[in-house]
Amino acid sequence: MPKKSPNETSPVAYFEQSLEELEQLVQKMETGELSLEQSLAAYERGVGLYRQCQQALEQAELRVRLLTDPAQPDRSEPFEQAGDVD
Repeated sequence: MPKKSPNETSPVAYFEQSLEELEQLVQKMETGELSLEQSLAAYERGVGLYRQCQQALEQAELRVRLLTDPAQPDRSEPFEQAGDVD
């Protein structure tokens, strides 16, 4: 597997930045002060940011699975949710 150059940062590194920008867009849209055109542009940007965040989370999960059991990442079990108590 070829290594990434230092200039190619993974989506995981940009997760917090993307999430913060997404939260700011939502806040602006909720105020109702944006025009229709601005709202559509903000929505479009938000969808892109959401997809970036999802991709980053999926890559982070894969990295954790590989670290947990590099030989069989598909057999690893998902983490328990904070509210999951048996």
